This record gives sequence, structure tokens and C-alpha cells, in this order.
Amino acid sequence: MSDKIIQLNEAAVKSELKELVRKSVEETLNELLDKEADELTGAAKYERNETRQGYRSGHYARKLTTTSGEVKLEVPKLKGIPFETAIIERYKRRESSVEEALIEMYLAGVSVRRVEDISEALWGSRVSASTISDLNQKAYVHIEEWRNRKLTGRYPYVYVDGICLKRNWGGEYENVSVLVAIGVDEEGYREVIGAAEGMKEDAESWRNFLKWLKGRGLEGVRLIVGDKCLGMNNAVQEVYPQAKYQRCTVHFYRNVMSVTPRNRMREVTRMLKAIHAQESKESARKKAKDVVEALKGMRLKEAAKKVEESIEETLTYMEFPTQHWLKIRTNNVIERMNREIRRRTRVVGAFPDGKSALMLVCARLRYVSGKDWGTKRYLCMKYLYETEQVA
Repeated sequence: MSDKIIQLNEAAVKSELKELVRKSVEETLNELLDKEADELTGAAKYERNETRQGYRSGHYARKLTTTSGEVKLEVPKLKGIPFETAIIERYKRRESSVEEALIEMYLAGVSVRRVEDISEALWGSRVSASTISDLNQKAYVHIEEWRNRKLTGRYPYVYVDGICLKRNWGGEYENVSVLVAIGVDEEGYREVIGAAEGMKEDAESWRNFLKWLKGRGLEGVRLIVGDKCLGMNNAVQEVYPQAKYQRCTVHFYRNVMSVTPRNRMREVTRMLKAIHAQESKESARKKAKDVVEALKGMRLKEAAKKVEESIEETLTYMEFPTQHWLKIRTNNVIERMNREIRRRTRVVGAFPDGKSALMLVCARLRYVSGKDWGTKRYLCMKYLYETEQVA
């Protein structure tokens, strides 16, 4: 029986099939180009008639990268009339599906070098880094439109944060900051509502950022959650005086830990968490006073000072529905998004300028928010409206 078994070289069969498909695509496209030339001239090749409007003058070769591989086209030359083909755009070297795949790979987090390797493996044609950059400019046009879109509806909760990236400036590396805002709408769904370049996370940058959001239609803001950046609180009060500011409790803990000895960190962390585990703002304040005294007794004066000075701005969330407390007392929703951004930008290293950094960050934000992230209800907002009715 074993003598009658036929063994196939799978790799060779696949290669032959791929070549067969490529040749079929090449022949079909060339036939369509010839047919277009016939329709434009009003006559077939070598045909003579009175209605003929132009004459053939040979052809020129042109390569086109398709999903089936690289094909060689014989584009007709015409005398008397221009040859404008509807099949292939002038100067285009890649099928649109190939271009879309290249852009999608880059924005999804694949490095330029890997994109070059993958393109050669899939389509038999290696694209250069400059080509990928040119293709991304097409995507960036749509991203810029998305970034500046008009905001409709109301967003009771807004999370803000900045992410620092490196850029090359005159041969030296410096930080460039991208400010990001995520809003929760009246239905409880999350949405990336803004991303803009800020030279530094200072008061002026945050003020301009919030004004830009307001100018695009951001309304109905009740609570803004963020880290204690320089001037953040003042910027919020100036642009959205009706909104309250909540300092992220996680960032607050880290700030206290920065002046706490390592062997005391676990104990101090439990003490801080006990403050935010209280059932009301009044009991949390009372617990905070006890923690301050305990820290002073442990000779942790700097830690006690930070708690005493900053605890109030970490308790703002307690003025909102208890069902929302867990998700509005921290900036975790935007921190997770920032991790996605860092994962993508890490393969880039340093950006040539702030514009390219902003565009890649926005591309990643749009890519992630377009998935399941933006379609899952984050909060049940009926509790917020019930609280208002009672008040």
C-alpha cells in the first residue's frame, strides 16, 4: 500500500498556485487596459473606420503591486487623445487594498522594518520607509479631521492626562507632551474627545487644551479627573467653573510613597487606602486626620505633610453617586490607553517633530477606541440623574 501513496510538495503547490493567480491578474488587467483603449479610440487595434478618434502608438511597461503579487502592466499609448484609465490611477504603484494593509500594519504597532519585511513576503515587493511615511500622510488627513471633529452631546465625566515622548530637535533629544482627554457621555459610553500637543504639562498648556475642547463643543462637564499637574486645578476652574476636580488617588499614593522609606511603604499604603474606603466624605476627612497624626508619630513628616495638604482634592468623587466611586476616583481609564500608546511609540524611539508624535498618538487612540473599547458601557449614568432629582 505504501508504494501507492502520492506525496505532494505543499510549498511547491502553493507557490505554483500563487504564480498562477498572479499571471491571471496580470492578463486580466492588461486585457481591460486594451479594452479601455479601444473604447477611447472608437476602434480595435489596427481597425480603420471613419469614427476613429485616435491611434495607438505602442505601450509602456509599468509595475503594480497587488494582493496577488507584483504584476507587469502594458499601458497603451495613444496619439490624438489622452489615455486616462479608470482601472489604474496615474502614477499609482500599489493596489488600494495593499496601501490600506500597509497603513493598518503601521498604525497597529508594527515597526517600519517589519512592515518592509512583511510586504516583501506577502506581495513580492519591498516598500521603503519613505513610502510608508507618504502613505501615512493620507491616513493623517482623516485622523486630523477626526481629532478636530465637533463634539455633540454632553460629557459629565472627563479624564485628562499627558504622555511624554521624545523628539529630535536640532540633533538633541527633548520631551514633547501629548495631552489626551477621554469623556463619558450621558449614556455611559467612553469616547476619546481630544488629543493635542503641549510643550509641557503646565498651566498654560492645560488651559489652552481645555479651551480647545470647549470650542469644539465639550459641554455638561461635572467632574474632571486627572493627576496634580502644575496649574491643572486653576485651569479647570477658569474654563469650566461649574465642574469639580478630582485628583487621581493612585497618583496621590505614588506621590506620598516618594517620601516614604521602602520598609514602611506597605503599612503607609494600607493607611492611605483606609481613607478612601470610608463611606462618606466627612468620615474620610476624619480618617485622614488620624493618618496624618500616625505618620507624624512614625517620624514621616514629609509624608504627613503631603497627606494633609492634598487629601481634600482626592475626595471630590465622594460628592457623586457611590456606584461610580470606583471608576471616577482614579485616572485608570486613560492610563490603560496611555500604555497602548507607549507600546506603539516605543518602537519608534524619537520623533522628528511634535506633529508626527501627535499624529501617531491620535492614530493609535482612534484605532483602539474604534474596537470594543468604545462600544462597552462604562458607567450606568441613571444613578447620577437620580442623585440630581433627589437634590
